Amino acid sequence: MSTTQDSESILASIKKLLGITEDYTQFDQDIIMHINSVFNILTQIGVGPSTGFSISDKETKWTDYISDLSLIEMVKSYIYLKVRILFDPPTTGILMDAMQKQISELEWRLSVQVDPSDTFSSWKETKNENLHCN
Repeated sequence: MSTTQDSESILASIKKLLGITEDYTQFDQDIIMHINSVFNILTQIGVGPSTGFSISDKETKWTDYISDLSLIEMVKSYIYLKVRILFDPPTTGILMDAMQKQISELEWRLSVQVDPSDTFSSWKETKNENLHCN
């Protein structure tokens, strides 16, 4: 079931999460650049179109990017957190660490959602390697 938020502008919703009103366009190009960088990361994870995706203005909607509604909210959170760190990084290390942990968890969960078998195997290998390194 599609909601109004799913058909919302990608740029407008990320700006809203950043605390920037939709009519304030001074930073739009900077935010668009960061959003597109995150789309490239998502493509590498296996989320979204395999050929990649980018936006150039406020017209592009979430449903233009992804039709799998089970992923859309995680994708929104992931893009917001990544853009926030790139565009307006937190001033405290504690907040930065918390955001990085959320990003890592969302990356893992998105990977599992798109390909559960491969992701679990590689995650298990990474965890085992980390245990042996410490």
